[in-house]
Amino acid sequence: MPRPAMKMAALLPCMLGCVLAFGGGPAAAGEAGEAAEQADATARLEQLFEDEWRDRLAREPLLASQMGVRRHDHLLADVSAEAQRRNLARDRGYLARLEGIDRDQLTAENRLNQDLFRFILGHRVRLAGHRLHRMPLISDSGFHTVLQRMHDAMPFKTVADYERYLARLRALGRHFDQQIENMRAGIAEGLTQPREILDAMLPSIASGVVEDPRESPYFTPFRSLPAQFGEAEAARLEAAGEAAVAEVAMPAHRRLLQFFTEEYMPGARVSLGASALENGRALYEDLVYFFTTLDDATPDAIHELGLKEVARIRKEMEQIIAQTGFAGSFAEFLEFLRTDPRFYVDQPQQLLKEASYIAKQIDGQMPAFFRTLPRQPYGLQPVPDAIAENYTAGRYWPAPAGARRGGYYMLNIHSPEKRPLYGLVALTLHEGVPGHHHQLALRQENKALPPFRRAFYPHAFGEGWGLYAEKLGVEMNIYKTPYEHFGRLTYEMWRAARLVVDTGIHWKGWSRQQARDFMAENSALSLRNVHTEVDRYVAWPGQALAYKMGELKLLELRARAEQALGEKFDIRDFHDAVLLTGGLPLGLLDAEIDRFIAQTLSKDGSDVSNSPAGRGSAGGLVKHAG
Repeated sequence: MPRPAMKMAALLPCMLGCVLAFGGGPAAAGEAGEAAEQADATARLEQLFEDEWRDRLAREPLLASQMGVRRHDHLLADVSAEAQRRNLARDRGYLARLEGIDRDQLTAENRLNQDLFRFILGHRVRLAGHRLHRMPLISDSGFHTVLQRMHDAMPFKTVADYERYLARLRALGRHFDQQIENMRAGIAEGLTQPREILDAMLPSIASGVVEDPRESPYFTPFRSLPAQFGEAEAARLEAAGEAAVAEVAMPAHRRLLQFFTEEYMPGARVSLGASALENGRALYEDLVYFFTTLDDATPDAIHELGLKEVARIRKEMEQIIAQTGFAGSFAEFLEFLRTDPRFYVDQPQQLLKEASYIAKQIDGQMPAFFRTLPRQPYGLQPVPDAIAENYTAGRYWPAPAGARRGGYYMLNIHSPEKRPLYGLVALTLHEGVPGHHHQLALRQENKALPPFRRAFYPHAFGEGWGLYAEKLGVEMNIYKTPYEHFGRLTYEMWRAARLVVDTGIHWKGWSRQQARDFMAENSALSLRNVHTEVDRYVAWPGQALAYKMGELKLLELRARAEQALGEKFDIRDFHDAVLLTGGLPLGLLDAEIDRFIAQTLSKDGSDVSNSPAGRGSAGGLVKHAG
C-alpha cells in the first residue's frame, strides 16, 4: 500500500537544512522537528500495518483469497501446534511495536486506526491463551464446511488458476490431519464441544463424505471449464480434479468422520457451559468482551438486561396480538402461529420467491434512508442441502474482493413447512439490505480504509447493525400485516432471549432444556429453530450476545444524534457516519458519532463526506444526493 508519509520522512532532513540555511529561527526549527516526529510516527504505524497484513495473509491463505490476493491461492493454513506458538509470538511482537508508536504524533484518523489495531491484536493474543484452536467445530459448521466452499473465493479463468486450486486440494490432507490432532489434544485437556450436542453436529461432519468424487463440492470448478482450454487440456484438468478429490479430499473427510464418531464423541466432556472448562469463567468473560466489544459488559449485567428486554418486547407482542383479535393466551397465540398452515408453504422454491419479492420492496426504499449505496449487488440462494438440516434460518455470504458475482443472501429452505412466512421480512432485512450485504459491501468498496479494517468484522457492530436493520424496516414500511410485525418482534425477542440464554448456559449453569424452554416460551420461533439455535449458543459461547448489545448501542447513538442535531439531523448522513467506518468496537464508534455530531453542528448538516467517519466514502461507491 502506498506510504506517502515515508517519502515525507526521507525529505525532512533536506527541508530542515534549508530552513536553517535561510535564517529560520528556533521556532521554525521546532516546527520542523515536530513535523519530523509526526512523519516518523505515521511511517512506523503504516509499516506495521503493512508487515502484519502481509504476515496475516500468509498465515490465512483463505482470507487472502477472499480479499482478492492471489499469491496464496495454492495454500491452506498451517494450524499445527507449532504454528499456533509461532503466530502468538509474532502477534506479541506486533503489539509491542504498536505500543512503541507515540499516539500524540498521529492524526485523528490514524489514532483511530491505532486503537482498532490494538483491539484486534490484543484480543488475538488474549484468546490464544485459551487454545480455542483445539475446538474448531461449532454446531452447524467449522473448518470442514468452509473448505468445501473454498473455490468460491478463487478465479477460474486460466490453467494456472486451476493448477493453484489443485495444489490447494492436495493440501487438504495435511490440514485435516492437523485439525484432528488439535482436537485430539483438546480431548486430553477436556477442551471439547459438549457431548450433549454432538448428535446434532454429526450431519455436518458426514456431509463431506460422498461416494462419487464428481458429486463433491470440491469438484465444482471442474464441472464447467472455460471453452478456450481445448478438449485435451480440459480433460487433463478434469481428470486431475477428480483424482485430487478422490485421493485426498474424500479420504480426509472420512478420517474426520471416523475420528469424530470413534474418538471425539466418546471422549467429549459431559458438561455444557463454557464456565465448566478449566479457567472457563475467565474464558467466558474474555469472549463476552470480544463479542460485545464493551469494556463494562459483565455476564451478570447482560443477563439482567436481557430479562428486561424480554419483558419490554413481550408487552409490544401482546399489543400486536390484541390488534389481530386473537382471544387466547400468549402461549396459545404462539401455538396458532406455529401450526396454522396460512403461515407456511409446502414447496421450497416458494420460500425463495417470497423472500425475493420482499427484497425488491426493500430495494425501492433504500435511497430515502442511505446517502451512499454500494455498487455491488446481491443474490438469493438456498443453503446447500449438505448442511441445511442443522443450519440457521438464513445467513449472508459476502462476495470475495474482485469477484464476478455479488454477495449471497443464503436462505434455508429445508423443511419449508416448519419455516414461517411471518419471520421472512425481518430475516431478509437482516441478511440482505439494509443489513449485512449493504454493510459489508460498503466496507469492501471503501478503499480509504487500510486492508486490515476492510477484513475486520466486530460482531457487535456487524450483528447489531443487522438487528437495527430489522427495526429500520418499520420506518421503511416493509412490514405489511400484524403478523409480520409480530414476526419482527419475535426476531427481536429471539435476540433479547439470547442475552439470557447465552449467559444462562455459560455463566449460570443452565441446562440445554432450560434454555430451550425459555426460548420457546418467549418467541414464536418454530421448535425446530429453537433447538438449532440453542445448540449454536452452546457451541459458540458469547457470540449470541453481539446482536442485541450492538443494536442497543446503535439506537442509543441515533437518539443522541437526533437530540443534538435537531433539524440538522439527516438519517442518511447518520447511516453514512456509522457504516463508512467499516466496522468498529462500540466504544470507538461512540466517539466517532460524537465527532460526527460536532462536525455537523459546525456546518449546515448536509454533507459529512469530509468527516472522520465519512472520509473516502466516494471511493468506488455510489453517492445519492437525494
